[in-house]
Amino acid sequence: MEKPVALGVDIGGSHITAALIDLEKRTLIENSIKRSAVNSQESKEVILNAWVEIINDAFDGLPFESRLIGIAMPGPFDYELGVSLIKDQDKFKSLYQVNVKDELAKRLDIPSENIHFINDAAGFLQGEVFAGAAKGNANVLGLTLGTGLGSSLCINHKATDAALWNSPFLDGIAEDYLATRWFVKRYSQLSGISLDGVKELVGAAKTDHLATQVFMEFGYNLAQFLIPIINKHKIDTVIVGGNIAQAFNEFSPELIATLKGNDIYAGIKISELKEHAALIGAASRCDVSLI
Repeated sequence: MEKPVALGVDIGGSHITAALIDLEKRTLIENSIKRSAVNSQESKEVILNAWVEIINDAFDGLPFESRLIGIAMPGPFDYELGVSLIKDQDKFKSLYQVNVKDELAKRLDIPSENIHFINDAAGFLQGEVFAGAAKGNANVLGLTLGTGLGSSLCINHKATDAALWNSPFLDGIAEDYLATRWFVKRYSQLSGISLDGVKELVGAAKTDHLATQVFMEFGYNLAQFLIPIINKHKIDTVIVGGNIAQAFNEFSPELIATLKGNDIYAGIKISELKEHAALIGAASRCDVSLI
């Protein structure tokens, strides 16, 4: 039987994005993306109604009985039951202990079992395994490198949040060394110059040996972080996403050389699906053959 179309939804602290995904072709249906800003400080009703508006808009008249939804959602969250456990964060306080699955099902007039949730970091990796750079790989590590460090593990084709951001590393935690602020801090230490972010550093690396040194140090640090994880979980592929992935060519030579020097030969790839990865990964949760 032909697999259905499902709606992939990516929810963040300031936005919602939704798009129809063809589960047979494992592709995003062209021109189906809908986006909206959502203030996560608002009341439960305002937030849920904003989400419902975008979801209905994205379904574009698809019959109610065939509506399937996969939602990539930040944690903490009970992804099986659909209950938000987010508190003491600067977002979604009004949804704490709310059964989001039931609330959305009621407003969308669809069965709650037609709605599936996945962690947002896991959704990114699930998308790459389902339809992107890690397609066909069994044991995969996903990293989203940007203002923070997102991580997920996919073992036997099912992705889960790895929550490695606060794991002990060097003189602190992993996120201290593997996020944008490290680049800014380290370049300032070496040069006395303050940059806004990694993009500026890429431009400087063409002529500035200090910028090149920063990227080499980052590649080395990233390798040291990865070695025990790759060995522990028998990872065959590492997928790198996030804004820092745009500087992959600058730090990957040192990263790969250091891994090889430690007899690690896992493939290191950048995300193919990029901002669509979480949408496709979330929608793939509606494919019963994968659940």
